[in-house]
This record gives sequence, C-alpha cells and structure tokens, in this order.
Amino acid sequence: MNENNKDISATIRRAERFQVILIGEGIIVGGIAGLVVLLYRILLENAGRWLQMILNFIEGRPLWILLWFGVLALLAILVAKLVDFEPLISGSGIPQLEGEMIGKIDQTWWRVLPAKFVGGFLCILGGLALGREGPSIQLGAMVGKGASRYLDRGKTEERYLLTCGASAGLAAAFHAPLAGVMFSLEEVHRNFSVSVLLSVMSASLTADFLCTAVLGTDSVFQFTLTETLPLEYYGLLVLLGVVLGFLGVFYNWFTLKVQSLYSRIPGLSTAGKILIPFLLAGALGLAAPQLLGTGHSLVEELTAGGMAAGTMAFLLVGRFLFSAVSFGSGAPGGIFFPLLIIGAFIGGIFAQAGNWIFGIDLLYLNNFVLLAMAGYFTAIVRAPLTGIILIFEMTGTVSQLFSLAVVSICAYIVATLMRSKPIYESLLANLLKKRGEPLQESGEKVLREFVVSQGSDAAGKLVRELEWPRESLLVAVKRGDRELIPRGSTRLYPGDSLVVMADEYDTAAVIGQMERLCSE
Repeated sequence: MNENNKDISATIRRAERFQVILIGEGIIVGGIAGLVVLLYRILLENAGRWLQMILNFIEGRPLWILLWFGVLALLAILVAKLVDFEPLISGSGIPQLEGEMIGKIDQTWWRVLPAKFVGGFLCILGGLALGREGPSIQLGAMVGKGASRYLDRGKTEERYLLTCGASAGLAAAFHAPLAGVMFSLEEVHRNFSVSVLLSVMSASLTADFLCTAVLGTDSVFQFTLTETLPLEYYGLLVLLGVVLGFLGVFYNWFTLKVQSLYSRIPGLSTAGKILIPFLLAGALGLAAPQLLGTGHSLVEELTAGGMAAGTMAFLLVGRFLFSAVSFGSGAPGGIFFPLLIIGAFIGGIFAQAGNWIFGIDLLYLNNFVLLAMAGYFTAIVRAPLTGIILIFEMTGTVSQLFSLAVVSICAYIVATLMRSKPIYESLLANLLKKRGEPLQESGEKVLREFVVSQGSDAAGKLVRELEWPRESLLVAVKRGDRELIPRGSTRLYPGDSLVVMADEYDTAAVIGQMERLCSE
C-alpha cells in the first residue's frame, strides 16, 4: 500500500512538469522517428522503381517471367516468416497502435520495428497495392515506445511518446506536419490537451524538418488548380459528399469482408494467405502493371488531363479490388494511401459524369479529384479535420478549404447515418477478437486528460454530483493557466481539463466512461 502511494505521488509530481519534459522528449522522438521513416520512404520509392525496371526487363521473355514468379513466391514466404515472427506487424499498424493506447495491446517495440520495416519494403517491391502511411505511423510509434523504455518512463509518458512517434511518422511519410499532429490527436490519442499538443507538434515538426532537408519541400502530389470552384457548383459538392459517403461505407464493408474470407479458407497458413496477392501481382504486372504499387503516378497522370472515362473506371475498380486482396491477406502495409488513390478516381469519374449530365467544365476536374480524396478519406476513417489538412498539405493548395469542408462534412454525415464504424475501429475489433488475449494487470498508474464539452453531463456540475468511474481518481482540474485540486464542491465548466488517474489494467474502461461523461 505504501509503495502504491509513493507511485501515485511520483506520478502526480512528474505531471506538473509534463509540458516542458514532453516538448524535449517529443523533439528527440521526432528526430529518431523522422530518420527511420525517411529511410523507409526512400526505400519504398526505390522499390517502386526497381519493380518497374524488372517488369520492363522480363516483358516478352518467358523464362525470366517464370523466374520472377519464383522470386515473388520467395518474397511472400519471407514476409510470412516476418508476420509469424511478430504477428502485430500484420496490416496497417494503426489499429495495433490504437489498441495499445487503450491498454488492450502491448507491442514489443524491438521486434515490431525491424519486422515492419523489412516486411513493408518487400511488399512494395513485390507490387502489392499497399500504402506507406500505416507502417510509417507504427514505426514512429515504436520509436516512441523504445525511447520511453530506454528513459524508464511510466505508462502515462509512454502513451504521450507513442503519440509523438505516430505524428512524426505521418509527417515524415507525407511531408505533412499539421496532418501528423491532427491525425495523432483525432485518431490515436483522442485528446486535445495542451501537454499532448505541444509534444506532438514538436515531434511532427522535427521529423518534417529532417525530411525536408533531405527530400526538399515539394508536396507529395504535384498538380495545380487553375481555378477555384464557382458558387453554382456547390450543390454538386453536396452530391459528391453523399456519393463518397455511400462508397466509403461500401469500402469499409468490402475490406472487412475480404479479410473475413481469407480467415475462412480452411487450412490456409500465413504464407498461403500472403502468397495470393504476390502471385496476383505477378499476373497483373504482365497484364495491367498500372494497378501495382502505391499508385502515386496514377494521380499525376489523372490530373495531367486526357485520361478517358473508361480508363478511369478500369483503374478505379482494379485498384479497389487489388488493394482489398493485398490488405486482406495480412501483409504489412496500409490502406491510407491506396484509399486516397481510389478517392482521386472517384472524383475524376464524378467530374466526367457531371460534364455529360450537368455541363461541368472539365477545367475543374482536378478540383473534384482533390475534393473526393478528402471526402472519401473522411467517410472511411471518420477523421474530417485530418482529411482536410492532409489533402491541403499533400497538394500544396489552400484555395479549396471551404469546398473541402463541405464535401468532407457531407461524407461524414452519410457514413455516420448509415452506422458504419470507422475502418480502424473495426480492424481493431477484429484484431482483438482474433487474439483473444486479456491484458495482464501491471499495477502501473496512467494519467489521462479529458476536456469537458459544452452540453456534456459534467458541464456545470459539482464534482460530488457526478458518478465517476470506480476504477479512477480525479487528481486535478486544469482551468486556463490554473490547476485546481478537486473537491466535492468544485464546479466543472466547459473547457476544463480533468486529469484522471487509473491503473493500466482499467484504462480502457475508464476512457469509455469519461468520454461519455465529458462529451456532448
């Protein structure tokens, strides 16, 4: 009991200096994570070029084609060995991180880091339609966890450093520091306290600075918008948002369905599952090589103009199916970037259809491509702020923020009304169900902050009037620059930050109850 009290006291005292400590630690984590993801990004870009060189070389040479299929089988086996070695590298990596943040998963950082790095590289070299963002976020987060363990930090700080690493990973992957910050807060940490904001910004900016120093300042997508959309087109933006909402719901359902189909094939090993997309990539490399890899060049081709509607439809369907087959196999790689590519083609087809039906000037095709990318992302991931900021940073244009907001909000509303869960939440649920491993009690104390929202159950109430989670302790109320010691007579106001302590084992339950208490 005495040791427990000491642990509580130490945790509270350290929390008083969090803002300063975490900024410094955020810079350290951001620097290391930025270097790791920078190297990963460079290797993936080279993997894409090497794949194209191989496909050009084997074209029309039957013996070399057979040899290439043998190489693909070998790559699949190597990736499967890595997944068997560390199962938590399977798929995107974002659900694993979210599971760790709520205390349901405990990743071994020194196993995940090398296995994810190599596995993701081999998948792109083989031509699988997977993204770099999920692995980059997981790699960054594992750097944060490794730093936490090296510095001997508690679980509270470890979660902050995980968030810092995730932010740095996304920033380095896409040259998008603001999106890195927003995604980490909106999707990973789900908390907008000053402490986490400052540390995450430090990590994200540090990682982006390193990548900019090496790769330059060019945005990920290089296309220009010659005109802003006229006001008479905004009715079509609502329609586009609705379409994207429905298609986003279908994407989530189909992705989970393919994942389920893989698991239902009797006697299919990890190697057998991963072999399917690798061999399919070999066949597509001969018949339709544009369907392979990340698809970055396809967006540049689309926005350059002149792509026929039939070609757009073929690439849309082909990328959609192959991305689902690649991801469903459990191969290490993300869906973040592939879904942006699919969204781009939805926007292109919408513009073409709008030209035929409503007389839309194809001068605005690139505008609809950009808007559809953000809206489709929002419908699937359910993170509208991240989607808007990400597309803004990836394209380098600020002229479409209002139209981006319109499309994203409409897509969000439709997906929500259709009761489609965010994709990463669904993937996490499947992962936890598959693992069936209860978290072991560690006894370490974790601090979490929850902001009281206007209209919530906590707003305007006295502390003693509320039913607090039994497994928690309210240790502080932050109000502006002041930190109050909570008493039963302390009244809570919108904007207050409630610092709650819980045992690591109880974190998930406490978070759920506190969010219901503090949210509208």
